[in-house]
Amino acid sequence: MSVSAEKQFVLDWVAGHASQLSKWHEVIWHFAEPAFREYKSSAWYVEKLRAEGFEVEAGSGGMPTAFMASWKNGAGPTIATYVEYDAVPGNCQAATTRQEPRKGLSKYAPGHTDPHSALGMSAFGGALATKAAMEKFGIKGTLKVFGEPAEKVRASKPIHAAKGYYDDLDAAVSFHPAYMLPMVNTTIWDTHCGVGYNYIYTFTCDAPQDWIASDKYSPIPQNHLAARAPGANDALIHFYSLNESLRRSMLPFTGLWSFNEAILTAGQATADNLTPQISQIDYMLRTDSIEQAEIISNVMDNNAEAAAKATFCKWKKTWVAKSRPGLANHTIAQATYDNLALVGAPKWEGEAIRVAQEMQRNLGLDPMEKPFLPATESLISPQECERLMRKQMPEWQKYLTSDDYPDYTWHCPTVRLIVARPMLSAPQGYTYPDWVANALGGIPATIDPMIQTSAKTIGATLLDLFSKPDLLQAATDEFNERTGGGIGGSKWLAPLLPKDFKVPHQYRWPEYITTARGEEWTIPYRDDE
Repeated sequence: MSVSAEKQFVLDWVAGHASQLSKWHEVIWHFAEPAFREYKSSAWYVEKLRAEGFEVEAGSGGMPTAFMASWKNGAGPTIATYVEYDAVPGNCQAATTRQEPRKGLSKYAPGHTDPHSALGMSAFGGALATKAAMEKFGIKGTLKVFGEPAEKVRASKPIHAAKGYYDDLDAAVSFHPAYMLPMVNTTIWDTHCGVGYNYIYTFTCDAPQDWIASDKYSPIPQNHLAARAPGANDALIHFYSLNESLRRSMLPFTGLWSFNEAILTAGQATADNLTPQISQIDYMLRTDSIEQAEIISNVMDNNAEAAAKATFCKWKKTWVAKSRPGLANHTIAQATYDNLALVGAPKWEGEAIRVAQEMQRNLGLDPMEKPFLPATESLISPQECERLMRKQMPEWQKYLTSDDYPDYTWHCPTVRLIVARPMLSAPQGYTYPDWVANALGGIPATIDPMIQTSAKTIGATLLDLFSKPDLLQAATDEFNERTGGGIGGSKWLAPLLPKDFKVPHQYRWPEYITTARGEEWTIPYRDDE
């Protein structure tokens, strides 16, 4: 395949900055800040982008750890990509070949699982390479880089979309490290991610003295001889139990839908005869349609009402996010895959193999001559990937898993690129513990091949969208056809959140804290204490 001078420049720029991108990635990986609390990570990107000449709106969309960066080189199309940087509580792992938390932290602190640190650095590298090529070759247009926090709760992209941040985009590039087979080293063809709903239920007991069985004679409400009001903890437990016991009554057991929960607050009282005043639980739904998500949400509302009534509490529901399902665009998907084929799949050699073999030995396994999963070093066409994925799904199902990038797809032609992260081959019947993938995502020798492949592919695709009017027009024509006329068209799906949506970043999301003891995690338990 012949390569233009402009595209070769992009590829060479990424390769020439491999060491810098690797060191930058280590910074973000070690920050490992969870959803809505990515203060250091977002500030790092904002500073770097401003130094590169971008105009940056920090705190975009009312999200303190989000941003929108824009660089303009004359009149032309507006093309975007985005970086993510949120980590996951309970996954603190050092960049080593054995299981251990990062120095000075509890194993319950956050760590990068997907890893979003490398997702962000790949897009960042691709964007900077494209900007350099635009400057050198006089390519016109506006390049935007969004900082998208809190993906694990599907928060930022639906909010950016609802508040109009994507309305002027002509195309966008979305990237994610591979997380399941056969989606490895490819682009998504038809089966994009589905609907994601996230909300918080709060239970409060505001007047425990009025409980049915309270002591009407003692002047001390917390009298140990009196029955106390059940309170917020009991409400949360009853609510959780109702949701679990009624799963089979929410939707049929066909298709792939799920919900998971995280308790944000419990108690607010000592272990005395005092009524717990407040509790909060967060739910994340993944479904194939908005209709399914609404059914689950409505059943949970009914359960919350029942739990609150039984425990003498009040309840309220706070929305965190509503993410739309993805909209395909074959034109841009094929163009991006062609660039991936030009770059080639990642290859793990030398030091990466040594690291993987040492990890296998530390796990009590015989080290393999070729320790990495073969699929990670080969390509699969989007059409073949689609065929294999459909074999795992009911015929009627349209979407698979969830992510909030689909909110880009309803505002402009968008591609979903998937590149292999380092994954080890397993002996027959063996499953690696989670820390293995987390560690491989932080060791430069094992994660850098993915960053290099992804950054080159992203940069090449951004360049094509800026410099090939026919490609952008074809992608736009397909977008207009699929939406029935573009934004606002007859088949267009509007943002699910209102334009004036208030971001619930003030809630008790897990975070690092600084006290007289220094910086620590909010669950400061250590095995040696």
